[in-house]
Amino acid sequence: MRIRTHAGLIVLSVVLSSLPCSASAVRTNAVRTNSVHTNSVHTNSTAAGASDAFGWPITLQPVVVTPFAPPATPYGAGHRGVDLSGAAGVGIHAAGSGVVIFAGTLVDRGVISIEHAGGLRTTYEPVTAVVTKGARVIAGQQIGSLDSGHPSCLPASCLHWGAKIGDVYLDPLSLLGPLRVRLKPWGGLADTPP
Repeated sequence: MRIRTHAGLIVLSVVLSSLPCSASAVRTNAVRTNSVHTNSVHTNSTAAGASDAFGWPITLQPVVVTPFAPPATPYGAGHRGVDLSGAAGVGIHAAGSGVVIFAGTLVDRGVISIEHAGGLRTTYEPVTAVVTKGARVIAGQQIGSLDSGHPSCLPASCLHWGAKIGDVYLDPLSLLGPLRVRLKPWGGLADTPP
């Protein structure tokens, strides 16, 4: 990875493998709950033995209602996933192959968590589960249906989709394919020749 400035913008150059995005070749920027850093995520097998590619948990590519905004501290404010638009009752699908480690109610909403290869965990809420704890699922398999009532999306419905490895929260959108580079204005250092 190389970071440089150009015309007042931060330019981030990342070279990724030409392999399709999969659990065996996921590379992403991650945030540890106590410090920001760059992290590469590598996993080598699938828990369910089927395709290890990741896809959208909602069939039609949804709109991101609330983006990923990791907390600066373990219990700090932030958004530890993304909220995706969807209609109540729409099918929710496993983003990748794995084993269901939780399917039930937490506080007042339905939650499903799937453990993928390499310790990657994805979580989906609010949902009504059609799978049970211990079930092996494959990427794209329906695991539940979207419930209404997620606080970020009232009065409409949306799916909160999260991803993490240990205490490292990941932007789940990074599981979907090549890294998207965004250029943002920066009022910092002037462009200087090398």
